[in-house]
Amino acid sequence: MSPLAYPNVGTVLDRTTRLLKQHYLRAFKDEGIEISTEQWVLLDRLYTDGDASQTDLANGTFKDAPTVSRIIDKLAKKKLVERRRFPNDRRRYQVVITEAGRNIHERIMPYVKDLRRQTWEGLTEADYERLQELLRHIRGNFGEED
Repeated sequence: MSPLAYPNVGTVLDRTTRLLKQHYLRAFKDEGIEISTEQWVLLDRLYTDGDASQTDLANGTFKDAPTVSRIIDKLAKKKLVERRRFPNDRRRYQVVITEAGRNIHERIMPYVKDLRRQTWEGLTEADYERLQELLRHIRGNFGEED
């Protein structure tokens, strides 16, 4: 079959992404936690990897700097993270997860693990690796390297 006959891959990916986000948001809401999936991604990154600069967060989550800054603002308003100046570079901020942020992460993580399990149910590690390979290839077709 010609690639032009394939379904619109963007639509298929978008539909799948929206479905996953809906399930994550429902799990968060059921737990009484008002947090978006974008906020969760940054919170999880900080919890897992530790303090980071806004630039590191942007690079590590594949989001642009203004978007990351807005997400950090929202997390800071909820007192889940805070910005601190780097001691050796007063122009940059380090983003630090707060104790409240750690508590939220720990409350949500069992639901996230369950959703991840459900997402990959019936699929193998080889399936996951193949999906990663295909997505890397598609990104590469547009000049993006991992």
